[in-house]
Parts: sequence; C-alpha cells; structure tokens
Amino acid sequence: MNEKAVFAAGCFWGVEAAFRRVKGVVSTRVGYTGGGTVNPSYEDVCTDRTGHAEAVEVVYDPAVVSYGQLLDVFWASHDPTTLNRQGPDIGSQYRSAIFYTTDAQAAEASASRDKLQASGRHGKTHIVTEIVRAGEFYPAEEHHQRYLEKRGRPNCRLC
Repeated sequence: MNEKAVFAAGCFWGVEAAFRRVKGVVSTRVGYTGGGTVNPSYEDVCTDRTGHAEAVEVVYDPAVVSYGQLLDVFWASHDPTTLNRQGPDIGSQYRSAIFYTTDAQAAEASASRDKLQASGRHGKTHIVTEIVRAGEFYPAEEHHQRYLEKRGRPNCRLC
C-alpha cells in the first residue's frame, strides 16, 4: 500500500523534480500547505500573507523506497539553515518544512534532523526546518505541475 509524505524546501518546481527521480516514488504534485487561506492561488501564496508554503506531496511505495530515503532527498535538495529563504526566493512560502502524516514520520523526521545537525555538515549553523503535522494540501494550478519536466529542464537553477 502506498504512503504519502509532504515536504517544503523552497520553490516547489525543483523539489518536485528531485523526488520524481527517486525509484519508488509513484506520483508527486506541487501545492500549498501549512497556512490558513482556503484554496489559495499561486498569486495568493506569493503575497506571503496566506501562511502557506510551496510544498510537494509525494506518494511512494514503502516496499521500494523508505521514508528515511525520502528525507535524505529532502535534506539534499535545499539549505535547511536559511529561514524563509532558498536562493533568491524570500518569504515564508519558501520555508523549509516537513509536514508529517503519522507519528512515526514525525519521529523519523526529528531524528533525521537531529542527526544532520550533529553531523556538522552545516557547521554550527542551526537547522531551521519546521516539523509539523500535515494539514490540508491544496494542489497548485496545472501549469505548475511537473513544470520543469514540461520544459525539458533537469533542475531548477534559478528558473
């Protein structure tokens, strides 16, 4: 039976592309979560007033890829030490967050974050990634889905 994971790591286009390359990921969709506005649009979220983050919902087969392996992809796909910012994108909609769907995911995400912090990979800089219970996920508009793939781009280097 497939499971679901939700991650926010800056602009959702590149994050989605990273997860789509993982064997065992069944599907992805980009959207908005973590805020208070019901059914927001991309333009709404860009105002930085909805409380939502640009996020990726990942459906995966745990017999092929573990949640821990997805966490590894998440940590590698962005800088978890920058508050409300990834590269040139600034605002809470670009925050680093893990939206867990089960208590087991919450525990594994926290342990993974703590292990990364202790590793020294980011020096003494503190990891600011939020780990919060998943709420309503609002899919982004169709033209944002698989955005890089539709344009023949392998990654999102300053899209």
